Amino acid sequence: MNKTISQATQHAMQEISRGSEELIQQQGLIDKLEAGKKLRVKAGFDPTAPDLHLGHTVLLNKMRQFQQLGHTAIFLIGDFTGMIGDPSGKNATRPPLSPEQIQLNAETYKQQVFKILDPETTEVRFNSEWMNELGAAGMIKLAAQYTVARMLERDDFKKRYANNQSIAVHEFLYPLAQGYDSVALKADVELGGTDQTFNLLVGRELQKNYGQVQQEILTMPLLEGLDGVNKMSKSLNNYIALDDPPNEMFGKIMSISDDLMWRYYELLSFRPIADIQDLKRQTEQGRNPRDVKFELAQELVTRYHNKKAAVEAQHDFVNRFAKGNTPDELEKFHVELAGGEKIMIGHILKLSGLVPSTSEAIRMIKQSAVKIDGERVTDTALEIESPFEAVFQVGKRKIKQISIG
Repeated sequence: MNKTISQATQHAMQEISRGSEELIQQQGLIDKLEAGKKLRVKAGFDPTAPDLHLGHTVLLNKMRQFQQLGHTAIFLIGDFTGMIGDPSGKNATRPPLSPEQIQLNAETYKQQVFKILDPETTEVRFNSEWMNELGAAGMIKLAAQYTVARMLERDDFKKRYANNQSIAVHEFLYPLAQGYDSVALKADVELGGTDQTFNLLVGRELQKNYGQVQQEILTMPLLEGLDGVNKMSKSLNNYIALDDPPNEMFGKIMSISDDLMWRYYELLSFRPIADIQDLKRQTEQGRNPRDVKFELAQELVTRYHNKKAAVEAQHDFVNRFAKGNTPDELEKFHVELAGGEKIMIGHILKLSGLVPSTSEAIRMIKQSAVKIDGERVTDTALEIESPFEAVFQVGKRKIKQISIG
């Protein structure tokens, strides 16, 4: 980082760069930040499916960071480009969507996006606003801004051309239309996945041709889906939707591999990087990765639903999957207690028969052998307030569902 730039800009660049893949051009962004410019930060989403998923939120989270730094987020719904169909990463022409499908999907996008973005500093725009006005003559003038040779530099076009696979003429219009969005919106920064780099660069080129200051480009990694291999996608059924019910969302997050969990932390968590590094150290020193995954699932379900739903989802998950048990198979125990009263953890374990004495309970806690809903108990003086219900576990075999109140 250039030492001559202000501390505010250094901080902004650190936040902006977190989890990103590539920044084009870094110096241009630094100059804009140093000038105190309120940036217009654009990311486009084609409404190809009725719900947003966690893969989409990689870009939305980055837009939120820009908002927190004082800039404007432009959530662009590609209702016009969606009718063309983006072939990025495809080895065949993708069928365009009907106007009715696009309108229906776009409405659900508008409802979901503010689970992340600040409505006060967000513009929701549709690229049909300017593309419909462009008309046939305007589209021909736009097409004159780029050559076929340059289009064939795009990786997916290049491969299909070399393999004698068809490329429809309308597919060349997609990167031009996406690039023209940046002209119409006077974007200062455009965000996109690594599969969008070519299209984003077209936007820079068109802005130059139209006499505008060129946008900077920030690409973000593509989030792997539940299979841990392919990009998260509804068509591959490896996705976690923002509108998934809390229990379903929690369970899907818990199903990802321990290795993939760190990728999700990096791209989806709002926790400081230092916290995530500390969690890694804890697992290296013996902490159960499942417990760390619980924290990630709690954070995400709380964000897209609420804290109460997240807690209940974890209870449900533990009830169903802890040690292969289902709720009906778990032995149940009830502690009679008035609402608002508290009881120490040692007494609960003794009363329920999970340990023979409170001193044994304390010893087991010190050995990290006691868990509540899968989370290790470390406080021997822990008091639990009525009403409360959870799965209590001592060691590997003793487990009961205990209700208090």
